[in-house]
Amino acid sequence: MSAVLKKGSPVKHSKTPAPVSKAPVRVELLFEIGAEEIPAGMLPRAVADLKAILEKHLIAENLSEGTTVETFGGPRRLTAWVRGIIAQQADVEMEVTGPPKAVAYDNVGAPTRAAVSFAEKQGVALHELHLVTTPKGESIAARITKRGRTAHELLLEILPRVIHDLPWPKTMTWTGLKGARFIRPIRWIVALLDGPHPWASKPLKFSFGGVTAGDTTSGHRFFGQPATAGKAQIRVANFADYEKKLHANGVIVRPEQRREKIARELASHAKRSGYHVHEDANLLELVTYLNEYPSVIEGDFDPSFLELPDEILITVMRGHQKYFAVEKRGGELAPHFLAVINLAKDTKGLVRAGHERVLRARFADARFFWESDQKCRLADILPKLQKVTYESRLGSYFDKVERVRAIARWLTEGWYNLGVLQAHVADADRAAELAKCDLATEMVREFTELQGVVGGLYARAQGESDEVADAIYDHYRPVGLDDPIPRNLTGCAVALADKVDSIVGCFSVGVVPTGSSDPYALRRAALGIVKIILEKKLYVSLSSFIAAAGKALLTYPPKKAITEQQEKQVLEFLLERARFVLREKSGYAYDEVNAVLRAGSDDLVDVEKRLKALKAIRKSKNFEPLAVSFKRIRRILEKANLGTEVLHINKDIFEKDAERGLYAAVRKAAGKVTEDKRAGRYQEALEEIAGLRKAVDQFFLDVMVMAEDEAVRNNRLALLAELLREFTTIADFSELAGEEK
Repeated sequence: MSAVLKKGSPVKHSKTPAPVSKAPVRVELLFEIGAEEIPAGMLPRAVADLKAILEKHLIAENLSEGTTVETFGGPRRLTAWVRGIIAQQADVEMEVTGPPKAVAYDNVGAPTRAAVSFAEKQGVALHELHLVTTPKGESIAARITKRGRTAHELLLEILPRVIHDLPWPKTMTWTGLKGARFIRPIRWIVALLDGPHPWASKPLKFSFGGVTAGDTTSGHRFFGQPATAGKAQIRVANFADYEKKLHANGVIVRPEQRREKIARELASHAKRSGYHVHEDANLLELVTYLNEYPSVIEGDFDPSFLELPDEILITVMRGHQKYFAVEKRGGELAPHFLAVINLAKDTKGLVRAGHERVLRARFADARFFWESDQKCRLADILPKLQKVTYESRLGSYFDKVERVRAIARWLTEGWYNLGVLQAHVADADRAAELAKCDLATEMVREFTELQGVVGGLYARAQGESDEVADAIYDHYRPVGLDDPIPRNLTGCAVALADKVDSIVGCFSVGVVPTGSSDPYALRRAALGIVKIILEKKLYVSLSSFIAAAGKALLTYPPKKAITEQQEKQVLEFLLERARFVLREKSGYAYDEVNAVLRAGSDDLVDVEKRLKALKAIRKSKNFEPLAVSFKRIRRILEKANLGTEVLHINKDIFEKDAERGLYAAVRKAAGKVTEDKRAGRYQEALEEIAGLRKAVDQFFLDVMVMAEDEAVRNNRLALLAELLREFTTIADFSELAGEEK
């Protein structure tokens, strides 16, 4: 069966692949982009992007079938290895439709100029033209063969586009302002095809950014055969040859092999010295992409530095030096570190001595900051926050602290009034007052990732209660879906207050996350709010919570009102994060989450209880069919277009036993369902609702809802409206997926 394709107007193509008599010849591609050192944090994403972009272009050119694409990255290179590329596209026989018969031939059947031009354009003789029937009548046509292009030809066009299409957070140019752009200047390109084809052994010759692709690469910068004066020196024939020669010249191409080598050597050092490595998966990933030939060395530092808190020592080692901290069997830090170096070994210990010297200086700085900051109490630092801007239209961090204090007090007062005895208003107020003070300390100015942590450590050292110190320490938590929430209720109150103030404040001045732009991490803040509420099982009315934040924004600087529409936007923003958490972390189906939220979303703890009940009963024999009926009921009521009109049931004008039966069943079940809901027995309530299935099915079997008599019709609509109103307060069953039979 041929497909008709357009090619210009009015010509149409119908192409049928030529029959394949034997398996196509396949080749493999080695593609490497060699550059100055690429930031290690960008490489994992770049490796994935290279694979995706290559696959997209191969698919577009019909070269992807049967191929395997693997990509690798290192500090000075991105590499792709593509196996099984079809050496040449198959020829395609095409039937090209031309002008109508009446235009192509005159009255005596002689070809006109239109027919001659069409034959010349298609490269066929006049006698090779034939007639075909189209929806518009008979037209002339020609059968032609479109020759398939070779992989060599196509890749010469594809590979420069691949380099160009790689997305980076920032790029630079090295050949002039209008020249090619890349994350770092490109120094060499390898592009080779290997396989049983005459052109497969020759490099793909194309240029990008002033660099011509070839068959030579560069080894490790410090040993082996590096690039000399910008020229790559190691000639390779294919990927296997490339990987072998680079390994001999100090480069392990595959990141997973580098990662395994690092992990193996870390474990070996730890076992030999009788301690264990402080776990840090992110650091392991980072050093994997920082080094082309990683090796682990052990270093020591002065045990007197252990007087500093572990968090500070680990941050200095990890954040600034990329060292792994080590711990004794009891969990306390040992005066040693493990560093990953980009060398095969450190025979003379010179590298180790250099690392120890640098770390000693960094620790000395940290000790100085700690001692200097301790000369001033946190509360005395608070006025300095007036000079630290949070957001130009929302004022300073001092203003934010006042708003957070008000919201934290509101939360803890509400919980205490509900009988939560651990809710201490004074502790929440004090923790909120001190939470941001560390932003003006020397320690946090140097180690910004320790904000909050330093405040908690200083608060404890200065005699604040454990409740307050822990709350300050934890109030930025959680920073991700798998991050722990604050360890005490006071910390939860301050964290919730801080996060909702950020969201409400930013929404009030139009700073709303869009696409990948979220400069104030509002999505993370909303996720944190949802996670704290659900994990801690806290009663928080989302609408009242947002209103409390709005009141604080109006009461304290900048004394700005938030509109009703903005409050709705914030609520929907929080609910979107709630949907994500309930689906991705709790494992509920998307339609279950939608059904429960539509029935009420103000109390997320209650939402989760209702979800649990719905999931438990959903697969029962009565519930799924009843859910389909509820979908039908909502559709009927929407079609009836009742608007805000409230219809009342008049049981005296029921005509059918099925109407009376459904009315009686609804009234009987309503009381029991209401009682179960009030007691939080949602599964029992749903089971009671599921028991209505027989009455509902009988109603739809015997009763025509849209009767001609208006009074009868409205009475039946009123009965269905009451059914929907009474029994969709746990979950709106019409949101559940399911088809009417």
